[in-house]
Amino acid sequence: MALVRTTTTAAVLESDVKIAVTSATGFAIGYQVRLGDETMQVSKGYVAGSLQVPVLRGQAGTLAKAHANGSGVTVGTASDYAQSTPPQTSAPFQIAGRARIITEYNAAGAIALPPAGADAIAVINGTVLAMTLANPTSDLDGSVLTILGTIAAAHTVTFAGGVGGGSLTVATFEASGGRCCLQLLAYNQIWYPLPAPFSGTLTTIDIALT
Repeated sequence: MALVRTTTTAAVLESDVKIAVTSATGFAIGYQVRLGDETMQVSKGYVAGSLQVPVLRGQAGTLAKAHANGSGVTVGTASDYAQSTPPQTSAPFQIAGRARIITEYNAAGAIALPPAGADAIAVINGTVLAMTLANPTSDLDGSVLTILGTIAAAHTVTFAGGVGGGSLTVATFEASGGRCCLQLLAYNQIWYPLPAPFSGTLTTIDIALT
């Protein structure tokens, strides 16, 4: 089968053993569930067609964490998630990987900074949310924060300090064009936009800095 996408209908706490979903399509006992950057498994107590799905939390080396109401949920078999090429099993020189945290936002508020030594993706759901973003701390040098909107909406991101150390403090997503994505690099307690510089010449997928 192919992976199936739905959303949560209630917030999921770190300690919850069930998730509430919009659609039961694709759910079956033993199937893998991806919610943000946490992997879960549908447990034996699941009744086919139920929108209340019992799950085993923190599977496949991930950690249980809280998820907002309306967060995206992906479900499928283990083979549906399998990578298309064989994994690398050994290397003459070990390369350390970076963690990447995914957090979904369904209400206006502050976007969380990435953990030190990691990258982050902030997913903005809903329509016209006003978000804020603090300056990166000194231990975040090299961290990349990606902010994306799942629908075309005039979301705003207000920076505590100017973008790139300048006077532009508000990023406004395009409302009538395509879905937008803003990527930022942290260095020396400043968010640098990637790629830089931004311009106002795009007409369909556009983020204006003011």
